[in-house]
Amino acid sequence: MLDRINALLDADVTDVFIGASSGVWLQRPAGVSRASFTLNEREVRELAVSLVDLGGRHLDDATPCVDVKLAGGVRVHAVLAPISVHGTEISIRLPSRTVRTLDDWVMNSSVSAQVHEQLEAAVIARQTILVSGATGAGKTSLLSCLMSGVTREERIVTIEDVAELQIEHPRCVGLEVRQANTDGRGEISIAADLVRHSLRMRPERLVVGECRGAEVVDMLRAFTTGHSGGGTTIHANSLADVGVRLDSLAALSGMHSGALARLAAAAIDLVVHIDFTSGLRRLRLGRLVDSGGVLNVVEVDSVER
Repeated sequence: MLDRINALLDADVTDVFIGASSGVWLQRPAGVSRASFTLNEREVRELAVSLVDLGGRHLDDATPCVDVKLAGGVRVHAVLAPISVHGTEISIRLPSRTVRTLDDWVMNSSVSAQVHEQLEAAVIARQTILVSGATGAGKTSLLSCLMSGVTREERIVTIEDVAELQIEHPRCVGLEVRQANTDGRGEISIAADLVRHSLRMRPERLVVGECRGAEVVDMLRAFTTGHSGGGTTIHANSLADVGVRLDSLAALSGMHSGALARLAAAAIDLVVHIDFTSGLRRLRLGRLVDSGGVLNVVEVDSVER
């Protein structure tokens, strides 16, 4: 079964979705397409169990929802019935096999020459950048391109749940979280561990692949303690939603809105939001503003601050 799936994969495939009732679907930048074959429930379940086992974890009726990382940065999420109402479902995220540059974004009409120059200027000026957008918008790809423009003399330390950043830089050091084992031990997290350890590695630029939890507070504090010029990504549907999203994540650590507004406005110099609709990307630039204890985003035309 795995051989049949592998035979479908080309350099453009970013995600694979597999279900007995829903079929086999491939996600590419241009859209989704359905495979010519289907798998029955037994085959899908066996495939899910095998993939999760490759990631060092166990999938069964007692543990019906599992998220694992495989070799090469492949991420697998599997859900068994009856949690998944229509049968076993597998979602596979594939790492990009193509290293893109800002020049590529311009050539693909995703970024205008003017915005290209502004983003390069922001990196050179050591502005801390937050890239926002929906799932699959290209946030990680854009952040990789931006950090690849850091001068060769500077040291970059990256922190990720799963290593996906592709930063072309000779002094880039990557840290990755570790999931707990089957006994619930050995977990290395972003919030409690990696941000703290990264600061002891003397980075000129700190890059957090994605903020999705309470670690946002540790990261923002790090950005305001002599580690400007790095960046991170965050899921948000629009530029205006970025402040609300940060506020909701910070609340997980117990930080109230007023403190978060002051911290985020001081830590983040530039917000770059990716609008991704019908295969087309448009970038919008913004600033985080502390409006009397409420974190808002103001759209701007220039990276100057």
